[in-house]
Amino acid sequence: MVKINFTDHAGTTRSVDVEAGATVMEAAIRNAIPGIEAECGGACACATCHVYVDEAWREKVGSPTPMEEDMLDFGYDVRPNSRLSCQIKVTAELDGLVVSTPERQA
Repeated sequence: MVKINFTDHAGTTRSVDVEAGATVMEAAIRNAIPGIEAECGGACACATCHVYVDEAWREKVGSPTPMEEDMLDFGYDVRPNSRLSCQIKVTAELDGLVVSTPERQA
């Protein structure tokens, strides 16, 4: 199992264990993480699973694809470390990943 740490806009952190192969969004939904709406169910067709990747993890997580960048244009308070959690595949290398949710979703 891989541990993912979700911090909400108020600073509360929730840690969840996830199987490799899932997405960060799926982990959030399965564990009722506040701030992740995932209206499109992970199809990269909305921006309601927007997260900020902690700076220490940006390189391991990688950059968004052009399609993801297009969807991020609809996100709230998009930053250089913004990603759609549906597009981050959980791998063993991401054990301990830290992401934060914005104050609200788009």
